[in-house]
This record gives sequence, C-alpha cells and structure tokens, in this order.
Amino acid sequence: MQSAHTQRHPGGRVFGFPLEGFSLFQSLLLAFASAFFTFFATTCLAIFTLLAWNIFGHHTVNYADTYLYVGFPAGVIVLVVALPLFIMLWIRARLRK
Repeated sequence: MQSAHTQRHPGGRVFGFPLEGFSLFQSLLLAFASAFFTFFATTCLAIFTLLAWNIFGHHTVNYADTYLYVGFPAGVIVLVVALPLFIMLWIRARLRK
C-alpha cells in the first residue's frame, strides 16, 4: 500500500514549488504579488529601524521617508526582476506545448 503519491515536475523548483505550468494571469499575479510583499516587508523593517534610530539617537527623521527611499525602490526592483522572469517561464511553457 502506498502512503503518498509523489508528483514529479520536469521543470525547476523553488522551495518545493514548481516553476512550470503557470498561465499568463498567474505569472503576472505572482510577479506583482512578490513586488507587493517586498514593498511591505522592507517598509516594515525600515520603519522599525527608523523607530530605533529616532529613539536611541534622539533624531526626528520622518517615517514617510521609509516608503519613498526603502519600500518603493525595493518593490520596483523586485517587479523589474520578477516580470521578465515569470513571463519568460510562461513563454517557455507555451513553446514546449
């Protein structure tokens, strides 16, 4: 008796997730979701870092700078990298069919 059915994917895998079989919508959604997550994660880290900087250093740096100088550039960089990556994976899957 088999306890688990293992499914093999011919393409690459990242953290156990296959990198093949995405539709165009899924590819775009993954690219924008990764940029969205990066924006909020880096902004959160920047806000807490700036909080410590302001408290322990007795500075008065504006917290809105974290969005402009940390979160936005990080999100744009991830989007610029993720869009071509996921579009390339989608095109490669289309060409193989």
